Amino acid sequence: MPSETPGTDPGRHLIRYSGHAPFSPEVVVRAAGTSVFTEGGRELLDFTSGQMSAILGHSHPAIVSTVREQVAHLDHLHSGMLSPPVVELARRLAGTLPEPLDRTLLLTTGAEANEAAVRMAKLVTGRHEIVSFARSWHGMTQAAANATYSAGRKGYGPAAPGNFALPVPDRHRPSVVGADGELDWRRQLDLGFEMIDAQSVGSLAACLVEPILSSGGVVELPPGYLAALAHKCRERGMLLILDEAQTGLCRTGDWYAFQHDGVVPDILTLSKTLGAGLPLAAVVTGAEIERRAHERGFLFFTTHVNDPLPAAVGNTVLDILVRDRLDERARRLGAALRDGLDELARRHEVVGDVRGRGLLLGMELVGDDVLGDGGADRLGAAVTRRCYELGLHMNIVQLPGMGGIFRIAPPLTASDEEIARGVAVLDEALADAARDL
Repeated sequence: MPSETPGTDPGRHLIRYSGHAPFSPEVVVRAAGTSVFTEGGRELLDFTSGQMSAILGHSHPAIVSTVREQVAHLDHLHSGMLSPPVVELARRLAGTLPEPLDRTLLLTTGAEANEAAVRMAKLVTGRHEIVSFARSWHGMTQAAANATYSAGRKGYGPAAPGNFALPVPDRHRPSVVGADGELDWRRQLDLGFEMIDAQSVGSLAACLVEPILSSGGVVELPPGYLAALAHKCRERGMLLILDEAQTGLCRTGDWYAFQHDGVVPDILTLSKTLGAGLPLAAVVTGAEIERRAHERGFLFFTTHVNDPLPAAVGNTVLDILVRDRLDERARRLGAALRDGLDELARRHEVVGDVRGRGLLLGMELVGDDVLGDGGADRLGAAVTRRCYELGLHMNIVQLPGMGGIFRIAPPLTASDEEIARGVAVLDEALADAARDL
């Protein structure tokens, strides 16, 4: 039966938590595979994988089976107790990662994982200053929010001291260019750290970054950048923390995005993709950092730390990623999706750039050039609405002065037909929205 009386606002008893963005206009009652289904019976192709998390699609049979079996057997324990799913997932994660990353703490959300990673870095280094990108998103809890610059900083009082923003090496919108007019990321990185060094009180603890900025506009770091950043950290005795909430576990075509650059972080954080839609996150580091943190009394004791139910789901996620070779599938489907988006860019003058890797792609609209000031924002909102009307759920990032950037991240289990259908809907929505504006 309907959850609300027709004509009423289904969200009227809810606190609105997305800034000025409204809730979706329809209530979703079911999800399966790459689609979600509304109370009114409409099907929406899900090109956001839920909240960028459902890499195996919705209601994957193996995940459903694991949850049913595990919840009836062992779901939650005292936080000091261990269980077989937790021990097994920690062992298996270590097997997917290069040395020395072989110590894991299991948590629930990406913000919580970043919180724990920053807390560990501060304790181990004995310092407190944190560097992150100027368009970063690492979460809404204290330390994670202090390291988040893309949104949510205004109106909440002073941020914690010792947080510094590093310029984003955006090749499409370069802030520092060389003689060829292209981004000079080495000079930009040098200038960024010159400013950080000038402001630092000599207590630089860690640099927390995403290897591909997602909420920051799907910005892929230039080749060589991550290695250069790691060198800057080593020079200053800082730890490098990589947030792979959205890029980890095959999403970009590699098991982990940092493998593409040949750089191993000191601490790795995972979430979203690890639970494939269920609340599961991880902090992974090496034995030496774990030892030093433990000797200094590292404390991150939470209600759901190392819970067996989500850990069992994480083991099933790893089973499927390996069995179905989803890293290879992400590369293949990502190439097909990229080809489709590139074709849209050639035919629609309002598409300014297509970028990203694997099945995490970005498409930037340049409506300001065609429609005047604010045109990209209006166009992005219009394309999003039209996609929704045509049966495609899309996610648009709207950063001040950046126009509209779609984050396109369908499940790794999507079919070739679903990828093609999504591109076709986006093609129609772009044409309709541009014409109507």
